[in-house]
Amino acid sequence: MKKSFVALALFAIITGMSVNAHADLDGFLSNLNIQARADMNGFSVKLGAQFGVPLPQVQAIIRSVEMPADAFMCLQLSQWTNKQPDMVVNTYKGNKGKGWGVIAKQLGIKPGSTEFHALKRGDLHFTGEPSGAIAQGKGKGKGKGHNK
Repeated sequence: MKKSFVALALFAIITGMSVNAHADLDGFLSNLNIQARADMNGFSVKLGAQFGVPLPQVQAIIRSVEMPADAFMCLQLSQWTNKQPDMVVNTYKGNKGKGWGVIAKQLGIKPGSTEFHALKRGDLHFTGEPSGAIAQGKGKGKGKGHNK
């Protein structure tokens, strides 16, 4: 009796943890959709700034995906994988019913990687500030503060 109770309790804990991880990503994406619907132009500008993508391209991506948060995810995966946003959008379209974990794997993100864990936890950030290569000074041009 004790063994079955322990096994059942362990199963409930593990199941609850996976639901919480899924709920965190879902919560993040849900909040992103709310922000986008409140100010689609501002959302688009912030997406472009954060990922270094021109506004017309951001707007085209938003039109081609189901929800505005999906555009964020496509750009985030594009940044993580160093793949063009259009390629990520095409992968999204072919796998959108399967979830972001499957899409990430299709794009080459390994299940044990830092990026994959961040994705599963919903540990993502929408700041509108440059991130990735742009924030690290690896974008185009030298900008202020760089040695010549």
